[in-house]
Amino acid sequence: MEIRGAVALVTGGASGLGLATACLLQDAGAVVVIVDLPHSAGESVAAEHGFTFLAADVADADQMRLAVETAAGLGPLRIVVACAGIATGGRVVGRAGPLPLEEFERVLLVNLTGTFNVVRLAAAAMAQTSPLTDPLADPLADPLGDANGAERGVIVTTASVAAFDGQVGQAAYSASKAGVAGMTLPIARELAQHLIRVVTIAPGIFETPMMAGLPQSARDSLGQQVPHPARLGRPAEYAALVEHVVRNPMLNGETIRLDGAIRMAPR
Repeated sequence: MEIRGAVALVTGGASGLGLATACLLQDAGAVVVIVDLPHSAGESVAAEHGFTFLAADVADADQMRLAVETAAGLGPLRIVVACAGIATGGRVVGRAGPLPLEEFERVLLVNLTGTFNVVRLAAAAMAQTSPLTDPLADPLADPLGDANGAERGVIVTTASVAAFDGQVGQAAYSASKAGVAGMTLPIARELAQHLIRVVTIAPGIFETPMMAGLPQSARDSLGQQVPHPARLGRPAEYAALVEHVVRNPMLNGETIRLDGAIRMAPR
């Protein structure tokens, strides 16, 4: 699908994977709206890069509805990338006893319910746009003509390799990300009737603000666990995959691991 001229909404867009994606989409000609929490650096980041910033909690129905409506008011909303999430850890049974249930529920609320909230609202807005013809379609080989290659939009969600290789202390995080991966195919199948694609990216160990708090030696050690390339992933590499997903009409209903072939150890 063509990026130029489309409105792109990126949650978690004030930093890390979301910011890199927002920058790439803007460079490709999209009108970019970033969504992040009110206390984030979203306002200053938007001013620096020329984005529109909307303060919202992805798990809040009213706040995200307003954010999607605002984005759709800037033009055809065709690209949504859901990067917002938290990585709170905790053992099921720790030194203080069982993991407080509210901590487990909070991770699922932000990562899984929040992602679904973004998807459902974005899909409803995309369904109201006019379809675009697939620029890669061959009219001579396509007996149905433009209708068979048309698209209204693309939604990219973010899981994690923890959905498949969860470590000790990641029960809540792994469950939330497994949920994101698990809902990708049924949502893609449903939204096909609206000419909307849905793809999930499952990153491995990436250079993000959460990693920035670790000592350099610790970051180097984590990077060396990646078979190839033996380093942390770069946000620009995540963004590059988002761009390819948007442009490639046959990518749909899939969860793509972006991890340098790492398989996480138990600890």
